[in-house]
Amino acid sequence: MPAPTLSDPQLSPVYALLKKPTMIDFAGHLAVVFFLSGCNFRCGFCHNAELLGRRRQGLPWARLDALCHEFRRNWVTGAVVSGGEPTLHEDLPGLIHFLKGHGFAVKLDTNGSRPEVLERVLPLLDAVAMDIKCAPERYHEFVRFADSATVIRSVELLRGSGLGVEFRTTVVETVHTAAEMHRIGDWLRGAERYLLQPFLPRPDLPDESLRGRPRTPQGLLLSHAALLRDGYGINVQVRGEL
Repeated sequence: MPAPTLSDPQLSPVYALLKKPTMIDFAGHLAVVFFLSGCNFRCGFCHNAELLGRRRQGLPWARLDALCHEFRRNWVTGAVVSGGEPTLHEDLPGLIHFLKGHGFAVKLDTNGSRPEVLERVLPLLDAVAMDIKCAPERYHEFVRFADSATVIRSVELLRGSGLGVEFRTTVVETVHTAAEMHRIGDWLRGAERYLLQPFLPRPDLPDESLRGRPRTPQGLLLSHAALLRDGYGINVQVRGEL
């Protein structure tokens, strides 16, 4: 799919963006994060729940063009395409071409549910981060997504892509037990980068039972990291680890 032109009346798939560039979302780059709406998972701990289930009107291409020029003038070199779930959008390849045309390195954040789309856009990307929600056999229960074979396939594609790939898990203490982490470790054995980050309670989380739960203890994250490093040869990092 060719990059869209500014005269194209179709709106871009970008619904929103972080106004300030970030140094933590794309390794090696000062980056702008663009959000696409709509998601096919139902994670009870999701902090972007307003993007679930329905599409929001995107920004006009001309507006996105002006924003890209402004970010590039301010030394931003990376663009992160996040969501929601970006691979649900048919014009994702066009968006990536558009951002590349502005000189950005492009990173995709994905849940891995659409490997056929992922395979198509991998040659266009510089990096990918894929969320690992739980062990594959529990996806139907934990995020209400039945086809775990698709996320397994996405992991295989990413591990053979040659790109900078990051897998990451938001650790919910009641779900991500040591037994669960052993199952994930067996799945991701030898992965070059795996990030563990804490569950953060909020009053607007989709799962009401999680709203009042405490933040995941740092000690549990470090314990899980040691389990994965020692038992499965995974290069694990913990968000906030000194």
